Amino acid sequence: MSHDYDDQREIDWRNIDWRRIAEIRPFLLWGVPIIVLAFLVYTSIYTVQAESQGVVLRFGKYLKTVEPGLRFKFPFGVDRVSIVPVKRQLKQEFGFGTDGATDATQFSSEQKEERSMVTGDLNAATVEWIIQYRIENPQLFLFEVRNPGETLRDISESVMRTVVGDRTVDEVITVGRQEIELDALARLQAQVLEYGLGLTIDQVQLKNVNPPLPVQPSFNEVNQAQQEREKMINVANGEYNKVVPRASGVAQQKIQAAEGYALKRVNEADGDVSRFNAVFIEFLKAPEVTKRRIYIETMREVVPKLGKKIIIDENANQILPLLQLSTDTQGGQQ
Repeated sequence: MSHDYDDQREIDWRNIDWRRIAEIRPFLLWGVPIIVLAFLVYTSIYTVQAESQGVVLRFGKYLKTVEPGLRFKFPFGVDRVSIVPVKRQLKQEFGFGTDGATDATQFSSEQKEERSMVTGDLNAATVEWIIQYRIENPQLFLFEVRNPGETLRDISESVMRTVVGDRTVDEVITVGRQEIELDALARLQAQVLEYGLGLTIDQVQLKNVNPPLPVQPSFNEVNQAQQEREKMINVANGEYNKVVPRASGVAQQKIQAAEGYALKRVNEADGDVSRFNAVFIEFLKAPEVTKRRIYIETMREVVPKLGKKIIIDENANQILPLLQLSTDTQGGQQ
């Protein structure tokens, strides 16, 4: 059987059409170099997009970081390039997930566990939040920490649980949301720098913060009562701010009127005293003349106020003719 096999192989070699091989020989001589050259060009040229940077590795070791544009590298796998979107804002979601996300670390399948937290007063709360970040140092992002996206998720969850655990359930759900966001942002940025992830955190934002489902109706009633209380306080403060300033204004007005009246009377009294002193000085100089002048001036003021009066001598016995004459005279004048 071995001999038959060798004969068959010899027969196959003898039946080769050498003329056909000679016909395709020019293609082999020119085609192969062209294919090699095309592959050389293809593996030597690459493009870095405008929002990215390229990290070049030579034989697996970091070489340099290049800016956007058309670039060249050693072909045949000597240089390899990782494109990192340094100017794109990335995000991670905790406790929920947006459909259609292309980032594998944007959300986790363990959403229920992520959003379940315990506050500082030992109450349960459901917290959903997002973080927005950018890649600041591509070299650190790629080589300093294994799986930097998952590491960032773990750090963010740890920081949020710490921040929520330092506050009461009322602060977490109602009034302390902004403070929690700022505190979590500062702590998360510090942890990212400490681990050398090459990231910068732009924002931490709380989305939905609620009590657990079984106690939500009771919590809503408490919130409604607190809102009613705040509303009544605001209404009372409004009435207070409306009435008290008005009363204060009226009181101030009366005080100023009284002060003005008192000043007026004092000034009048001072004027009367000054006038009396001036008259007294003149009286001392010429008593008789001053008495007469004072008498005349006084009579000028008093007589016009007396109305129609008839002044006769104390010895007069009959005044009727004079009265009749006065009446006739008045009638004649009319």
